[in-house]
Amino acid sequence: MTRVDHWRTVLVGPEVPILEAIQVIDRGGLGVALVVDAADRLLGTVTDGDVRRGLLLHLQLDTPVQKVMNRQPTVAREEDTREHILSIMRTRDFDHIPVVDDLGRVVGLKTLRQLARPKRRDNWVVIMAGGLGSRLGPLTEDCPKPLLKVGSKPILETILESFIDHGFHRFFLSVNYKKRMIKEHFGDGNRWGVEIRYLEERERLGTAGSLALLPEVPREPFFVMNGDLLTRIHYPQILEFHQDHGAFATICVRRVEETVPYGVVELDRHQLIDIEEKPVRAYHVNAGIYLLDPVVLPLLPGNHERFDMTDLFRKVIARGWPTAAFPFLDYWLDIGRMPDFHRANLEYPEVFQ
Repeated sequence: MTRVDHWRTVLVGPEVPILEAIQVIDRGGLGVALVVDAADRLLGTVTDGDVRRGLLLHLQLDTPVQKVMNRQPTVAREEDTREHILSIMRTRDFDHIPVVDDLGRVVGLKTLRQLARPKRRDNWVVIMAGGLGSRLGPLTEDCPKPLLKVGSKPILETILESFIDHGFHRFFLSVNYKKRMIKEHFGDGNRWGVEIRYLEERERLGTAGSLALLPEVPREPFFVMNGDLLTRIHYPQILEFHQDHGAFATICVRRVEETVPYGVVELDRHQLIDIEEKPVRAYHVNAGIYLLDPVVLPLLPGNHERFDMTDLFRKVIARGWPTAAFPFLDYWLDIGRMPDFHRANLEYPEVFQ
């Protein structure tokens, strides 16, 4: 299927469960699922925000998606000009608009990314790229993990370009292991039309310690991200979420589900209360993407001490400062082990090309 009609991959029926709609949104990489009837007439739209609100109302993942869909979505017509559609998006702050014909059938999907260059954003982006990657064995003996190729390009290059696609242009790469190779590949960022500077760790400082090496204090909230992640998360949404919640520190969390391969027994002392066969347990995991206000930087230790992001968040919490957790449903993969690396290469063509 060509990118021209890639929108067909996000069509779902009204009775499909919410979980399946989440998977469609995830795989499609367009941030939305379009709910249609058997004749492809548009019934509604579903975004991760709609799903998030449904989950907050305690709806189960097997609930039909029509229970959370937006039943009155704004649509465009085939004859509408690019300028008209772009005007609607900007006026109403939309990221996408379905295109329908005179019978209400979906014939396309316009996205803001297609129609407009991204807004220039001055928020800094710090990418942690100094780890050993030892769990990937021989792959990282001669190459730092951020430079391992997934698909057609290094992992770190995909991360960089995902931020550039959203208008970010000021980057810091925190480097240690085989740092010369990373610096030679990315240089000063001129190849991408952005600014890249380096935080050079004399020893490995953890997932937050190198922030103490920033040459100055940023003026705006800044991103920190691990350099071994592949994701289609929408960074401007994180900024908006962070600001709306008045947070000093925001952590991005990914919903993960695991099936317990046994019958789980509930007991009250010696008495059997219930047996649940192979239940599915859901929880949120740290996705390795953070948004921090400059005010938290004085909490970092000096003298090149090792310090992890979990340590920083604990300090923020201990002071009673506001924090937030941004749950997202977009594609996300932490390339920590060899199976993750193989999976990334299998999924890259579908998700990123």
